[in-house]
Amino acid sequence: MGEAGDVACTASAWAGLGYRRREPERTLLHATVRAHLKTFLAEMEQRGDGAGLPGFVISEFERYLACGILAHGFARVRCSSCGNEMLVAFSCKGRGFCPSCTTRRMQGTATHLLDRVLPHVPMRQWVLSLPRWARFLLARDPQLITRALDIALRAIFSLQRRRARRTGARAARTGAVTFVQRFGGAQPQRALSLRDSRRRVRPRCGSDKLSRSARTL
Repeated sequence: MGEAGDVACTASAWAGLGYRRREPERTLLHATVRAHLKTFLAEMEQRGDGAGLPGFVISEFERYLACGILAHGFARVRCSSCGNEMLVAFSCKGRGFCPSCTTRRMQGTATHLLDRVLPHVPMRQWVLSLPRWARFLLARDPQLITRALDIALRAIFSLQRRRARRTGARAARTGAVTFVQRFGGAQPQRALSLRDSRRRVRPRCGSDKLSRSARTL
């Protein structure tokens, strides 16, 4: 970059072409949560038996408020060529509330599945919806979620293997990539979704093998 004819590496040009802090504190969502979180938590404690919201829910809110804010920690990044520096705020890496981190995680997971895991074949999606009483019970017990998911997948795999045998396929195999999604509000039937996509590969060259994979969105 120091040779004749190269574009001058000014701080303004470097910042314009590279990283730009997203400034979450300027968004309406961040301002709303920041202004009303304490009041909301106090009201939730008064409505119930005093226990309030689960700890992991409160933690998601608190981590979101600190996400991307320089005052809560940052890394100093320096260009080894020109010496310019910038500050990159730490992210919360949350899974349930932060729009930036959940979007980044979703894009990274989708790219990984499409590029490295899922074959280019037709897919089928399965959704398991649970009632309101079950979603709150499972939300507090990760082991119970794992068990419920195992039961659901066993039932789906068994159904798919029976269908495969009816078509003449032998030694059919099943597989799944699943995600647990939690929703609240007025749709208790979608409080917990276990989505499983099935893909069937048509036999090639007279082969009677039937391959399945699975994906949840």
